[in-house]
Amino acid sequence: MTQTGNQTLASVLSDNEAQLVTDWIGVLAASGNSAADARLKDQCEHLLRGLRGAVLSGQVRNIKGSEWTDVRQQLTEFSYSRAKQGAMPRETAMFVFSLKQPLFLRLRSLLAERPADLAEQTGVVSSVLDELGLFTMEVYQKSREEVIARQQQEMLELSTPVVQLWDSILALPVIGTLDSERTQVVMENLLQKIVETGASIAIVDITGVPTVDTLVAQHLLKTVAAARLMGADCIISGIRPQIAQTIVHLGVDLEDVVTKATLADAFSLALRKCGAAIKADADAGAR
Repeated sequence: MTQTGNQTLASVLSDNEAQLVTDWIGVLAASGNSAADARLKDQCEHLLRGLRGAVLSGQVRNIKGSEWTDVRQQLTEFSYSRAKQGAMPRETAMFVFSLKQPLFLRLRSLLAERPADLAEQTGVVSSVLDELGLFTMEVYQKSREEVIARQQQEMLELSTPVVQLWDSILALPVIGTLDSERTQVVMENLLQKIVETGASIAIVDITGVPTVDTLVAQHLLKTVAAARLMGADCIISGIRPQIAQTIVHLGVDLEDVVTKATLADAFSLALRKCGAAIKADADAGAR
């Protein structure tokens, strides 16, 4: 686009800013987008000013250039905020694409008697807004992936709590499938708790693990080995008959690992190892 064309487009963005913002928000509302956002008006105004600055620089067709840094930053912040709010992808993309309609109306009004210039300006605006819309979607997708990854990590941490049952005795109930990623979280949580409490015994309860295969058994052995390196013995509880048969059938070597059928049995053993015991209250039945 020529320098004159750049100046024409910049003038349209500058001289009609208030009306463009009003019309833009109207189009967003009509499309079902959230126009009630208190920040939406400011976001529209800032993006128009960023567009005007980029147009005046002369680098209209290259949104990856330094002249578009401010615009890209604004769209990045917008996409991240919408992703965190749970907005749909269509709503995020429409923020950019909805500017076409009011901007085209202004260009047609200004260049009605210059069809060649109108066609050029319309094509440039359409191309630029399409690229900015795609950029917005790319950022949105990346931010959503980051949000999902963070939520998955938080769920992993919440699903592997380490509980202190007694002085020097910890319990780690594992529920669900035990894969490599979760094993890493299990080990980190357990080792951190061992350091914090100085525990000498850790009970890993797998009652809630639906199946045990060779890979799961190897993960358990890694957890036991890591705990031993920290000076804590491990007891694996929750060994059901089906799991016992599977382990034997797979030929997994658990000779050096203490196992118990239930968490209660493992806790009793851990108490004896610590030289402690729980005695029933003789007077409890009489009261």
